[in-house]
Amino acid sequence: MLLFFLPGAPPSLLILVTLAVAVYLTAIELRELKPHYLWWFWWLLLVVITHFVGYLVLRGYAFYRRRRPAGA
Repeated sequence: MLLFFLPGAPPSLLILVTLAVAVYLTAIELRELKPHYLWWFWWLLLVVITHFVGYLVLRGYAFYRRRRPAGA
């Protein structure tokens, strides 16, 4: 994603909108998980850098955390 902000590469409005949607969905997911604030920063940074791939990784992580037994 950061490659789109290099000099000479015009940012596409569609790319910026989808990045905003991915960051918004990440924030919603993190509110539900209630991680430490450093984890918030880490996940948001991952999504900004990798775009929707990072968001999909977060969804997989959240699914794993919900399915895992409470005592494990």
